[in-house]
Amino acid sequence: MPARLLTIVIDLEPNILRLGPFLVTWHGVFSVLGILAAGRLGLWLLGKAGVDITRGVDGMVWMVALGLIGARLLFAWENSRLFSGKLLQVFAITDGGISQWGGLLGAMIGAYVWARRASLAFLKIVDAGGPATMIGLAIGRIGDVINGEHHGTPTNLPWGVEYVNADTLGAPGSVVHPEVAYEMILTLLLLAALLPFHQRLLSKLPDGVLGLTYLGLFAVGRFWLSFFRTDPSVIGGLQQAQLGSLCMLAIAAVAIPILFRRAHEVRTADP
Repeated sequence: MPARLLTIVIDLEPNILRLGPFLVTWHGVFSVLGILAAGRLGLWLLGKAGVDITRGVDGMVWMVALGLIGARLLFAWENSRLFSGKLLQVFAITDGGISQWGGLLGAMIGAYVWARRASLAFLKIVDAGGPATMIGLAIGRIGDVINGEHHGTPTNLPWGVEYVNADTLGAPGSVVHPEVAYEMILTLLLLAALLPFHQRLLSKLPDGVLGLTYLGLFAVGRFWLSFFRTDPSVIGGLQQAQLGSLCMLAIAAVAIPILFRRAHEVRTADP
């Protein structure tokens, strides 16, 4: 076994305070901050793309509401044993967890509803939603790093993380992969690689392609990084997050060539 050069010991209290039946955690705080940052970046990029964002608050409401519903429902499906005989517990979103891919799917449905109601181009929202999703996930993962909610697998690498707080959701006494930190790095790398060229890429690519590229590349990384987590498998030995990643990758792989073909047909049809 290699010598451990860097073990980060996290002794942070994951809970901030309790307000009646509601527990306020660092996970919840950074999730909210991530949503706000995603909304701010997404609306700013939409404005730069010439989209009318005067009803942007409506869009945020639809995406957040349906995102939370999707995130909770997919979590409940994956962990159905926890809700056996107590279905109302599904609605207690502060008790238990949520699903990343369920949240993203719900947010995309919310974006579509907003686009139809406000007569906006849905694919332009997708383009802005790609980088917005990355910044939202990066900030949200800070809370996961603090509370140790998503358990990494034991590591033999020269680095690792150990959770020691009495209230941690991690596994005290084990040095594990900082998997949620890996995800944070992945989202920040995608932003660093693509966001500086966002406007230039929009001018060269059909609407929707850039946003799907963000999500497709994230899906590839998320699928691979899931092997460093101890989440239970649900189908075919794959975790729920891996199945969600494959679905997102399939959507991108099918939709991107279609969007290019449609853009080519429009160009060739112009006199």
